[in-house]
Amino acid sequence: MGATPQLIKKLREITSAGMMDCKKALDATNGNIDEAVVWLRENGLVKAAKKADRVAAEGVTCAKSNSKKAIIFEVNSETDFVSKNQNFLDLIDEIADALLKNDFKNREEALKIQLKSKQTIEEACIAATATIGEKIEFRRVEFVDLAKKQIISTYNHSNKRISVLVEFEGSISKDDAYNIAMHIAAMSPKYLSVNDVPQSFKDSEMHIIKETTDVTGKPENIAKNILNGKLNKKISEIVLLEQAFVMDEKLKIKQFLESKKTNLISMKRFEVGEGIEKVVTDFAAEVAAQLKG
Repeated sequence: MGATPQLIKKLREITSAGMMDCKKALDATNGNIDEAVVWLRENGLVKAAKKADRVAAEGVTCAKSNSKKAIIFEVNSETDFVSKNQNFLDLIDEIADALLKNDFKNREEALKIQLKSKQTIEEACIAATATIGEKIEFRRVEFVDLAKKQIISTYNHSNKRISVLVEFEGSISKDDAYNIAMHIAAMSPKYLSVNDVPQSFKDSEMHIIKETTDVTGKPENIAKNILNGKLNKKISEIVLLEQAFVMDEKLKIKQFLESKKTNLISMKRFEVGEGIEKVVTDFAAEVAAQLKG
């Protein structure tokens, strides 16, 4: 019998695969829906395997919490166009709910968590790669268990490219905690406190400062103070507790928290694609190559 419009529609509803892929599957299986589903899956794995080495540096981040846990994760795609696809966004929501409901220690364990679709996160990303036509990758995840009486705040920027998870201890209000999370999203601090800044970073920055600062003729102690002052200014720009609070720039974050009798225990900030070396693609050449293939 092969593919008919009715069978194609039914197969698309079951698998979310593209129309042409559904037609190919039904033609290959003589119109048998069950066999067509298997055909799509097997061919999807082949397609996904071919895309495994491609760079996925776009996508979305997500932070979410319930009464027991807070999670923050990133799922990548190859283009930002796909990251706006509703099927992709539905997958993100499903992954978030599954991560909150299940225990895991790291990314590898998280990949094995089962979704509502009965697929694992890993399998769902492979299936999405085949269906959407781009590499879809569950890149990273972190979590905080709420065994203590911490105060948790999460923030997701409207473009879905920056998410923040912050953990407090004290009497800070939900609104103030949320404002801190927004500050972290906007100001992108690299470290929580001065003590967290690696000595290697300080040494590297001091080398740059010495190369670009003329202290010729100044007494040694004054020259040293000038150099240290510039280093401290640089550190204050990347350390959360030393940054001026965007909601009240007269106060540093640490001063604001002290006024609320609150300690900031941890912060996690994910931005889409950070740390991934992006490849600049000649789109016209890529399309031409696909047409030839």
